[in-house]
Amino acid sequence: MVEEIGRTADGNIIINVGPQHPATHGVLHLVITINGETIIKVEPHLGYIHRSIEKMCESLTYRQFIYVTSRMDYLSSHINNHACALCVENGLQVEVPARAQVIRVLMDELTRIASHELWWGAMAMDLGAFTPFFHAFRERETINDIMEETCGARLTMNYMVPGGVMQDIHPNFQQRVKDFIKLYKSKISEYDELVTGNIIFQNRMKGVGYLSPEDAVSFGVSGPPARGSGVSCDTRKTYPYEIYNQLQFEEILETEGDSFARYMVRIREMNQSIKIIEQLIDNIPEGDFQAKTKAVLKLPKGEFLQKVETARGQFGVYIVSEGGTTPYRIKFRSPGFSNLSALDHMARGSKLGDLVAMMGTLDLVIPDIDR
Repeated sequence: MVEEIGRTADGNIIINVGPQHPATHGVLHLVITINGETIIKVEPHLGYIHRSIEKMCESLTYRQFIYVTSRMDYLSSHINNHACALCVENGLQVEVPARAQVIRVLMDELTRIASHELWWGAMAMDLGAFTPFFHAFRERETINDIMEETCGARLTMNYMVPGGVMQDIHPNFQQRVKDFIKLYKSKISEYDELVTGNIIFQNRMKGVGYLSPEDAVSFGVSGPPARGSGVSCDTRKTYPYEIYNQLQFEEILETEGDSFARYMVRIREMNQSIKIIEQLIDNIPEGDFQAKTKAVLKLPKGEFLQKVETARGQFGVYIVSEGGTTPYRIKFRSPGFSNLSALDHMARGSKLGDLVAMMGTLDLVIPDIDR
């Protein structure tokens, strides 16, 4: 819903976009000042689904709090859970079995592809192309079926635990992942044909929403929006965790800094995730899928930090422990909040119709921001 709510002293119009507008990807409310069709200012109004997750976590045990983060960036739930498990393991000095490490990374990269698939379909639909949404879900549902068979869920899997994973992979897991890789490679050309190479789509994206490398760093932007401006910030490369330093893959960088560059980063990232999965799927070590840990976990007194690379950027978990069974303080650094902060800067001087393209290439998941 777009609604005029007032005018400034110099005659500019102030409008609401959202919180129910279909292009706002959730309950995001933007108060926009425009002069004709030109954007003067974009002010996000947050808090519509704030649930005080950080405070909730302080009353939960070190096993329980992990799964609250599935409800933040729900499209990166595996990766969020992974960060929390790693942070607890750092405090406990737990050595995770090699099998569990490989399974975790496989799940992370399948999650990244599934998230980017949904983004691709929604991005195209926001700009008026409905067909790609169905193509994207064809591949995404294949991943969800694999997740459901091993984890018992399709969205908030709750699979990562301190010490490894909750249960071993399903006997069909490896074959189904190989079948998915074959399917993905046979269909990726359709993405270029339908969207990437479409001249109308390119005209809507190129030169729109420019973000310089300096501004990306200044706003704390991470993930594909930062790498679309040429900023090297892939946590899997800069601060490797699990087995990422043993894998061969590229950090995808584009230098144009516009919406099309951010689009291309995600398209190319999916191919790199496939490359990672191919390196691991036939090389899952034998052994335990979970280290032996106590039923009730107590972190030693101190401060612990872990960061990972989700589908939207850098996600950080900071725990302050006083030696008890629950954290004294937990702080989450979610990528969506910082990425959204750059929207006003990107949008000023652009046309109102271009705002949808900019928002789409930021790939906002609102519970990741309203936590």
